Amino acid sequence: MAQNQIELLNSRRFLPLFITQSLGAFNDNVFKNAIVFLVTFTLAEKLDLNAPLLVVAAAGIFIFPFFLFSATAGQLAEKHDKASLIRILKITELVFMLAASAGFLLQNVWFLMMVLFMMGAQSAFFGPIKYGILPEQLRTEELIGGNAWVQAGTFIAILVGTIAGKLILNDGGAYIVSSLVVGVALLGWLASRFIPSTGAIVPELPVNYNVFTSTWQMLRYAAGRRDIFLIMLAISWFWLVGATILAEITPFSRDVLGGDQNLATLFLVMFSIGIALGSLLCNSMLKGEVHATFVPLGALGMTVFIVDLYFASQYKFTTGGELLGIAAFLDSFAGWRILVDITMIAVAGGVYIVPLNTLLQYRSEAGHRSRNIAATNILNSLFMVVSALGTALMLSLNLTIPEIFLVVGLLNLGVAIYITRLLPGALVKAFVAWLLQMLYRVDVSGLRHVREAGDRVLIVSNHQSFLDAALVAAYVPEEVTFAINTYVARNPMLKFFLSLARTISIDPTNPLSTRTIIDEIKRGEKVVIFPEGRITVTGALMKIYEGPGMIADKADAMIVPVRLDGAQYSPFSRLKGKVRTRWFPKIRVTFLPPRKISIPEDLRSRKRRTYAGRQLSALMTDMVFESSDYHRTLFQSLLDARDFTSPKHLVLEDIERNPVSYRRTLIGSFVLGRAMTRGT
Repeated sequence: MAQNQIELLNSRRFLPLFITQSLGAFNDNVFKNAIVFLVTFTLAEKLDLNAPLLVVAAAGIFIFPFFLFSATAGQLAEKHDKASLIRILKITELVFMLAASAGFLLQNVWFLMMVLFMMGAQSAFFGPIKYGILPEQLRTEELIGGNAWVQAGTFIAILVGTIAGKLILNDGGAYIVSSLVVGVALLGWLASRFIPSTGAIVPELPVNYNVFTSTWQMLRYAAGRRDIFLIMLAISWFWLVGATILAEITPFSRDVLGGDQNLATLFLVMFSIGIALGSLLCNSMLKGEVHATFVPLGALGMTVFIVDLYFASQYKFTTGGELLGIAAFLDSFAGWRILVDITMIAVAGGVYIVPLNTLLQYRSEAGHRSRNIAATNILNSLFMVVSALGTALMLSLNLTIPEIFLVVGLLNLGVAIYITRLLPGALVKAFVAWLLQMLYRVDVSGLRHVREAGDRVLIVSNHQSFLDAALVAAYVPEEVTFAINTYVARNPMLKFFLSLARTISIDPTNPLSTRTIIDEIKRGEKVVIFPEGRITVTGALMKIYEGPGMIADKADAMIVPVRLDGAQYSPFSRLKGKVRTRWFPKIRVTFLPPRKISIPEDLRSRKRRTYAGRQLSALMTDMVFESSDYHRTLFQSLLDARDFTSPKHLVLEDIERNPVSYRRTLIGSFVLGRAMTRGT
């Protein structure tokens, strides 16, 4: 897990909000599920009520306020300080939970349904605030991590709340649940008091309390931004898939697998843990950068495991007439396969949803962010209603639950293909990044500097191996264009990669090719050049050519230096026989702060080109120094060099020009160190 993701939990900018949000999600689900269990197992028979109908009605009553109040909630979140609104909502939750306690003690189902509606309204108002406040409290590089924690906390809270709701069936359950929901609401209010104030974003915004016109205006505004609206639809699709699977997990366990209540609980636990793991994994995969690289991979992952769940569920478990317990279920390969499928559907879902939530916050204008989130909540609710209606229709057509899963998986495949077409390079980039991470344990730092550089960007990198272009392309969030020497482009090892990336062939004898690169940068394309022109044969920087410096000058571009380290020890370098190569050395990719070449105005023509080349050469030299651990001692550097080569490798010569091995050098360094320690 990325370090900044852990540090967020120690920050007042995030921890109180995280606790407040998680406690709120927990309370919602304790209350909802307590009503469901109370109605199903106690009140339905006593009051002669239709239990299945009341359970469906309870779900609808909780969702309906999102249609009614989300638009107003979004406007209020823009108009007022979000931290203050959260504290007001937490006090409201405390009042509602006190009312819920009365309903549980009186066992009045209609009063409890009314409180459930009010809790749905409270959640509808809280939604645009909790996601809208994150970009105001967190730095851009922390947004992925913050959203990951919120997503993970929400699903774990849903799980624990669902289990805790069963306490209503215990002896004295009404008192237990009443005390629990009131106590948690009180803790949520206390946590909210520590959320830092943010101030109003649009204090002059008029609030339209007409539900229909405000909702229509909000959705119409969102639809006017195609990129924003597609993100909203993709988020809502996740909730449709998730709602379908979660709704059918319990009947799937009971009616298809013949499992008992504990098996259904195990599935819910693993699904929630999977969402949490996928969400937290996202920040490590994206290195804190806000982009959609792994969204298609998450969508395809969900499809693969949903479809496999269908095939795995064809296995007939032997129960001997008894309900299948966890131990008996996991006594077969098919049982483990089903459990892994359910978990991995959720992991892939976490990888899919976290970047989308973050992108919605990141790309929305600050003055309209909460309203976009409110519009998304409306669409989420609509898609969940469609999920319920679609599931009911498929059941009426006599489809089995595994067949419903298969239909959802195939529909999700269509969505995944559509997303892949919208982001044609994202899937390839995700695969390449995953492969490099797995093989070379790539350590990437400083990616934010690419974004900080602005629109006109020239990325320059040292050149160590044939892996270098893939290393840069896989981790830069945006699509990049590579300037490749025409001669180098003919190399068979590069042809496959070049077919997957945007490239510009540079013919050193043709000045028009340089003009093409300058024009690309001026149009806002990010261009990558290796200024050495060839792979190093020494391990250090080779000669830096003047052309890239002149391109940066003519395009008025910011230069982002990239230091690659470690790839020179792979078989794909030019150092075989000079250093100890190995198949999978650890590689570091360091993006340094953007810089600009400054050239005196009176320099012209050849002198200006030469000056630009010297400045670029100095920049590359500084890059190597700044990204190195220059605080190491000479002795430690010698030890490191031994690890990279071999103990028998010759490293220097003595004053008589005789070769000196590592062993002699280490002994000499040790003796010198002892002498210096003794002061002799």
